[in-house]
Formats: sequence, structure tokens, C-alpha cells
Amino acid sequence: MSVRPGAEPFAHDGSDIGVLLSHGFTGSPIGMRPWAQRLADEGFTVRLPRLPGHGTTWQEMNRTRWEDWYAEVDRTFGELAARCAKVVVGGLSMGGTLVTRLAEDHGPGVSGLVLVNPAYRFDNPAIKLVPVLKHLVPSLPGISNDIKKPGQDEGAYDRNPLRALHSQVQAWSEVVRDLPSVTQPVLLLRSAEDHVVPASSSALLLSRISSADVTEIVLPDSYHVATLDNDAERIVTESIAFIRRVTS
Repeated sequence: MSVRPGAEPFAHDGSDIGVLLSHGFTGSPIGMRPWAQRLADEGFTVRLPRLPGHGTTWQEMNRTRWEDWYAEVDRTFGELAARCAKVVVGGLSMGGTLVTRLAEDHGPGVSGLVLVNPAYRFDNPAIKLVPVLKHLVPSLPGISNDIKKPGQDEGAYDRNPLRALHSQVQAWSEVVRDLPSVTQPVLLLRSAEDHVVPASSSALLLSRISSADVTEIVLPDSYHVATLDNDAERIVTESIAFIRRVTS
């Protein structure tokens, strides 16, 4: 299966401080590449994997499950941990879900989390219909490119594969259940206006984690894909400062 141009994984070897970034559901590394490149320019060792089923076709993604996506970020984390003294993980939307799971599974092996509009729940009651709908239709219209800044494209699918979506919902229950085991420093950046993930998702995270070092920043001029939006520079500068602080 051919990969969309620009959706390839990103890797840069730098210092002994590693940073793993994960893109979100139906997205691709395209939506995270500018952030990853800036971190690489700062001298960090950076990995931005392409999650299985992403960056190709939504039909292929519908054959993958959240365990496949997590296995890729977990493998990438292991690669970074083997070569770096410390590793910070970051993610957008479902990428935030996956790196939160890394923090739950690897404890002090994760030095900190940077979360941009992370997904742990949806408020839309229609989500309860997905377990049935997935047997009736393979997909629904997508939710890509929720970006305020004109001319941006995150490289996501225009269809929402329902079997994969149901798997994401199943992942939430496991990750949310184990949120109290998260003790690492957390930098949470959420958009004031997000048409994909509700503010209640970030509130759920903050209400359940055990971290004593938590910084929440509201992004005033971005929608869901804030990594490509008007507040992208804020994400870059805040994350660089956070990474340096928690790994010093």
C-alpha cells in the first residue's frame, strides 16, 4: 500500500534527550511534522511514527485496531529509550491517548507528557451507535482539517472508518481506567474552540491523573489540529521549555 507523500515517519538523531510524537486518528505525520522538525532543530532526538493504517487509505485503516497503533508507538518508545537518557512523549488527539498509555505502562521511563487536544471521550451521544453502525456501513464522513488557519491540510482521511473508530472508543475505557497511575509532569495545551474533541476530555484527564506538576494552556486562536494552526508556535516554544525543564 503506497503512503501519501509527506505522511512518512520522521526521525532525527540528536542529543541523549528523546522526544516521541504521535499523530491522531485518521491523520498522519503531516500534521505533526513542523513540530517534529523544530524539536530536531533544537538538537533533540526525535521520532514521529506513522501509525498502522494511516497515511494510505481509510479502508486499510478499517482493518487495524488501537492495539496496532499502540504497538507502533510502544516500539518507537523502546527504540528511543535504548539510545536516550530521558524520553518525553507528546501527542495530538488520539496520539495523546496513545502516549498517555505509554506513561501508564512505562512509569518513570517517561519523563513527561505534552498533550495537544487529547482524546479520552466524546460528548456526542451518537458515539454509542458505532458498535452497531460498523456492521451496517464501513464509514461516515470524516472530521479532518478542523483548522482555523487557511490553507492547511493535516493529511487525514475524508472518511471516518467505523470499525477503527469503535476500537478507539474501546481504548478510551482502558486508558481512562489507569489515569491515576500517571505521575509524570504534564503539559496540556487545548484549544478554546475545538470541533472534534470536547473540553470535557481534557477535564477528565486532569481530574484523574496523579501528577503534581501539571500545566494547562488554553490556545485562543486554533481549532482541533492546533499543531498546524495559528497557535502552533506557542506549542513549539512551550514544549521546548517543558522538555528542557523536565529532563534537566
